[in-house]
Amino acid sequence: MSPLTVSRALAELGREGILVSRPGAGTFAAQPRGGRPADPADYSWQTVTLAERVIDTEGLSPLADPPHADDVISLAPGYLHSSLMPLAALRSALARAARLPDAWERPPAAGLHGLRSWFAEQAGSGADAQDVLITSGGQGALSAAFRALVPAGAPLLVESPTYPGALAAARAAGIRPVPVPTDRDGVIPGHLAEAFARTGAEALFCQPAYHNPTGAVLATSRRAAVLAAAAAAGAFVIEDDFARWLSHRQRPPVPLLADDADGRVVYLTSLTKVASPSLRVGAVIARGPVARRLHALRAVDDMFVSRPLQETALELVSRPMWQRYLKDLSRALSRRAEALFHAVNRHLPAVDVVLPDGGTHLWARLPRSLDDAEVAAAARRAGVFVMPGRPFFPAETPGPYLRLTFSGAATETELDTAVRRLAAAAPGLAHPAR
Repeated sequence: MSPLTVSRALAELGREGILVSRPGAGTFAAQPRGGRPADPADYSWQTVTLAERVIDTEGLSPLADPPHADDVISLAPGYLHSSLMPLAALRSALARAARLPDAWERPPAAGLHGLRSWFAEQAGSGADAQDVLITSGGQGALSAAFRALVPAGAPLLVESPTYPGALAAARAAGIRPVPVPTDRDGVIPGHLAEAFARTGAEALFCQPAYHNPTGAVLATSRRAAVLAAAAAAGAFVIEDDFARWLSHRQRPPVPLLADDADGRVVYLTSLTKVASPSLRVGAVIARGPVARRLHALRAVDDMFVSRPLQETALELVSRPMWQRYLKDLSRALSRRAEALFHAVNRHLPAVDVVLPDGGTHLWARLPRSLDDAEVAAAARRAGVFVMPGRPFFPAETPGPYLRLTFSGAATETELDTAVRRLAAAAPGLAHPAR
């Protein structure tokens, strides 16, 4: 390698504390002070103090810590591959935002008015900018909504399966997730009404559009029944519309918020999934006293979202290229969904999948004889990351599932390669029992 490469490598190792340079002598491996490794600190006292207040992030670790090895293909995280992101537009938006004269001033606690107006308009429900609270991504929005609406120790109805981050946020707040069955048309209203009656729950968390992980869309015929069940129970509906801009070649369904006349729906959305994992900008739309409670929580939690980040988001979505990007992304996601769907049907005949109309996942039902956690572990050893279905269920699972994401791979060819590896790692998927 070149001398310049060596010099840069040595400098980087020096910054990490692995090497130390001594003028006139050379560069040496750094040694712990005293010439021998220090005794490890004793943290055992913390076990007693922390007791049993465990925060379960089982379903979030593959999302927060994606693999970095070059030969690994990830079908686990629900974010876009960099080739799908609007990187040039993001750089330009960030540069324009940085040049604004008040870019580093404190923003309003509820968020920039222009950004709040944009989110209200996108919801298409007659919402006003005053109803919108800007949050630090969708995860921050749902965590705030849970704590605002559900007391610690109380039940929260959730679709089964559902997003593991929602389950983690609820449990971290001391809230008990209670499952409500779903099918390919979304949550089942009859079971929902029964769950409200049995538990006395005061809120339902649901994803009516391009549900994570199943990709289901709540059937038009069920929308009124879901809102009616919540109204009969005097409960809120927390609508997570995370995939609003991830439809495949068609318009996304109208939010439940549009059918809400009495402030029952608390609406969550985010730009993170559609633009970049690092664009942590989301919104909550709420009306009535619950909005004031959410604003109070914002003051307690983090005061406000970074103004440069908000300005960047506003610069991004207010330019003509944003609509062009959404159309291109819609077509790309549709192609990738079809590529992964056909690869699964071709190489994994024992697996049952449905082609979704939006979102970034396929929900794969495995043969009942297999264990989804064991399949995921075998796939990992073969160079493919997949999400086992178990963390998506708030209680017992009805069977083994995998969530396969088609947005995180570099190419459609890579998706086919990943499925081939999965078939080799778990022969029970490729050769169903007779």
